[in-house]
Amino acid sequence: MLRPRVIPCLLIHQGGLVKTQKFTSPKYVGDPINAVKIFNEKESDELMILDIDASINGAEPNYELIAKLAAECRMPLCYGGGIKTSQQAAKIIDLGVEKIALSSAAIDNPKLLQDISSEIGRQSVVVVIDVKKKNNFFSKGYQVVTLNGRKTISGDLYELVAKLENSGAGELVINSIDLDGMMNGYDIPLAKKIKGLVGIPTTFLGGAGSYEHISDLISECGVVGAAAGSLFVFKGKYRAVLISYPSKEKKMSFSNYLDN
Repeated sequence: MLRPRVIPCLLIHQGGLVKTQKFTSPKYVGDPINAVKIFNEKESDELMILDIDASINGAEPNYELIAKLAAECRMPLCYGGGIKTSQQAAKIIDLGVEKIALSSAAIDNPKLLQDISSEIGRQSVVVVIDVKKKNNFFSKGYQVVTLNGRKTISGDLYELVAKLENSGAGELVINSIDLDGMMNGYDIPLAKKIKGLVGIPTTFLGGAGSYEHISDLISECGVVGAAAGSLFVFKGKYRAVLISYPSKEKKMSFSNYLDN
């Protein structure tokens, strides 16, 4: 039986781990390698690490860092940031990473998504879609943005989701910018809508501030990935940095919300 996955999402900025709020105000939270070691000990389901500088700066992936992360990581690792060619994707997989994450490169060029899926296998290709609610009084819904929220993509979110699935995405990550770092809960209506549209694994990111929020997501959407950043790196109302992760027993309890 498939189980929901609980996935820490770590952001790399200027070589260190940071956590943002609504994609702004990055706060340093520690060393990437040390964080991987701690999540190893806590037996995390997966780990997602995203370099939020690479695409903005036009830089290649940091292969030296990726190799160190992959060598240390004892769980499935997804790495994203700066991947623009199938050759780069293959090199990262050869370093020991299980999945690569694309965002702007795949959204701007679905042919690249097809090429990478053919090169490394669809199951290893994740597309991250950053979304935010429209503020236009006459237009409701969501808009897709890329490059850390700097570029707005025209078109419909749900049409894009279908296009990416058809182009070779093996998994989608829907990241809610409005909820990033706010710790008030996932966008459940959006999650339910997306989950009903696709036939590939889907992970939701943005808003988790408690294990109850993860339970809410799973009870409403079934088998999904529940990703979070702040929940796993902060403790208390003053957001002291402390890496945490649910126990085996707690993770098993999330599955109790699945329909039989």
